[in-house]
Amino acid sequence: MANVEELRAKSHAELQETLVEMAKEQFGLRMQKSIGQLTQTHLLKQVSRDIARVKTLMNEKTSAE
Repeated sequence: MANVEELRAKSHAELQETLVEMAKEQFGLRMQKSIGQLTQTHLLKQVSRDIARVKTLMNEKTSAE
């Protein structure tokens, strides 16, 4: 995951693409967990927080305009 400074440098469209990629990753992790393949369960929480960070930055950019 990129740090916040790198995310702030991205445009709204790039953040949207990042959000879609993270949502796909989260879905894959959920599927792995449901069938018992996921051994690193902390990744679910980490991806969820990363998604929240991206959504927050997108909201900040929208509010600033």
